[in-house]
Amino acid sequence: MSERHTALHEAHEELGARFTDFGGWSMPVRYASDTAEHHAVRRGAGIFDLSHMGEVEVTGPQTGEFLDHALVGVLSGIGTGRAKYSLIVDEQGRILDDLITYRLGEERYLVVPNAGNQEAVVRALQERAEGFDVVVTDRGPGTSLIAVQGPRALEVLEATELTPAQDVAALKYYACVPAECAGVPALAARTGYTGEDGFELYCDNEHAPQLWSALLATAERLGTEDAPIGPAGLAARDSLRLEAGMPLYGHELSTEISPVEAGLGKLVEVALRKKGEAGTVTVGGDALTAMLETAPQRTLIGLQGLGRKPVRAGYTVVVGERTVGEVTSGLPSPTLGRPVAMALVATDALEEIAAGTVGVVDVRGRAVDVEQTPLPFYKRG
Repeated sequence: MSERHTALHEAHEELGARFTDFGGWSMPVRYASDTAEHHAVRRGAGIFDLSHMGEVEVTGPQTGEFLDHALVGVLSGIGTGRAKYSLIVDEQGRILDDLITYRLGEERYLVVPNAGNQEAVVRALQERAEGFDVVVTDRGPGTSLIAVQGPRALEVLEATELTPAQDVAALKYYACVPAECAGVPALAARTGYTGEDGFELYCDNEHAPQLWSALLATAERLGTEDAPIGPAGLAARDSLRLEAGMPLYGHELSTEISPVEAGLGKLVEVALRKKGEAGTVTVGGDALTAMLETAPQRTLIGLQGLGRKPVRAGYTVVVGERTVGEVTSGLPSPTLGRPVAMALVATDALEEIAAGTVGVVDVRGRAVDVEQTPLPFYKRG
């Protein structure tokens, strides 16, 4: 078992959770049923421990200017209480991680990297901070993150002594506000990774068990058969994000996949144009500009199975006898009732793929019937 445990590990054990290693952390992969937990998020609400995610605080008079230099996005332009999705790349434009950054004050930001990339992101930010009047502090070891995701997410929080409830309810997507829930001070953000409405609550480790227990008590009180509420593990989170067409680092994003290949070319183009107008120099900016000026060799697409056979990460994508790519993520979709997958394929094969000549071959050389389908696979109404 992994050496690193979240502050809620004992609570997960008491619930009978099954654990998996994720980014060096022992995390609950499921409590009872992956499918049931997935459906709970789509119909009611799921409560996730995401404390393996990183948290990096950046403060100082030049914080906005520094983050504009260090990250791909224009972070100085977001208002206090707002958040932005962005990337951190190296000088060659290779993706080190995808991030959400919250502006907590005029000179205070919170950068949230993925679990397995926490140390690399902290190190990169600290190195890039040289010459800027900023302080980069790793807050990850002392911070817990609990997410409540699904159409009943706000209802769950409001029934768990949420204050100021009106301010949290009024949050727009990718916005945040200081709050209390079950008497626990927390940063409440309307963000998530499931394709549903929901909230992410950042709090100190010492208060996490109190908040978790209170949310589960609310779930037991409010949950129904048609709109269940309960704890959900990382397996459900993975199937939810895949249905929503959201990339996962190590699968759709990596140092071997360019931002343009990953479908993030527009994000990069807009950010570089705005930075160019402001005269901002970005780490990896020249390499990213070159990528935008050249057609990508590969393109990320969606596939759906035509039968019951699952499509898994690592399967080969073919057009006729030609190997044209690889499946990056794939699972049977609980919501849609059929296999879905994302795949990175040769750009020069897109016309043939669209014409219906695409196929997938599993690790044993067996064919799986598929067709291309637009991303995302699921979008909430």
